[in-house]
Amino acid sequence: MKGKILVIGGATATGKTALAVEMARRLNGEVISADCMLVYRGMDIGTAKPTEEEKGGIPHHLIDVVPPASPFSVGDFEALALPVCENILARGKVPVVCGGTGFYMQALLFSRSNGSVGADPRLRARYEKLAAEEGNDALFARLAAVDAESAAALHPNDVKRVIRALEIYERTGRKKSEQNDGFRPRFPYAAVQLDYPREELYARIGQRVDRMLEGGLVDEVRALLAAGVPENAQSMQGIGYKEVLDFLKNRCSHSTMSDMIKQNTRHYAKRQITFFKKFPKMLRLDARESGIADTITELFYHDDQGTDPTM
Repeated sequence: MKGKILVIGGATATGKTALAVEMARRLNGEVISADCMLVYRGMDIGTAKPTEEEKGGIPHHLIDVVPPASPFSVGDFEALALPVCENILARGKVPVVCGGTGFYMQALLFSRSNGSVGADPRLRARYEKLAAEEGNDALFARLAAVDAESAAALHPNDVKRVIRALEIYERTGRKKSEQNDGFRPRFPYAAVQLDYPREELYARIGQRVDRMLEGGLVDEVRALLAAGVPENAQSMQGIGYKEVLDFLKNRCSHSTMSDMIKQNTRHYAKRQITFFKKFPKMLRLDARESGIADTITELFYHDDQGTDPTM
């Protein structure tokens, strides 16, 4: 299976990390994290960053690669992840791409054109100003109102691509989701999505948020602020961090903060599920079933998913 990649996607709190470690052991692989928050150093609790024990001795890449005050885009991820992936393959190992940021996965797995619609600096400046003044969520809401499908495929903090989708809509009157950007796989791959029944997933999210708060998430945010990370930094707009900021500013109670983190995480999980349903050639698996690792191993070695360059 030389040159083949395994992709493990799914919503937050579905057990992707543990499964990725198990599959890396089985396949002689290394994990490439595809998560828009795990790239930040010093943001451990609110991102559920895997501990060294949880990594199980398996090399993990694209974790802790930028300081929390720095912006980080899909293009940045692609520029870092692609040579890592190629290096793993060159050493005869299997890249196990794991995470919940589907656009990061797409950037690594597929080469694509950006469409034929030219850039409009004035439009981009206007939307950048909107994001700066009203926040990334306000910009994202603008996109969701005119192109819900594109919004479902993006994270609110992926400002560059949110702006690009708005730019295309405003310039052409057509949704970006209606345009063919020409996905072509760079590597053969097998892809799976872990899934739970909705109520069970929401319960797992609630438990995870409780663990984060009990584990010191508020103190982590305080420490980031004390270290000079601006409140408006891209990283601080992540779910969990922005709600804690509101709590620290006395804009809400501790219980309201907890409820809002859980609610916003549930909403994000719904967007992740929608995105991965449309991910090319991704097999959906019930995370409660026994023998999932065996199923994925069989898929990886005996299925030709991802080998068709025409998609």
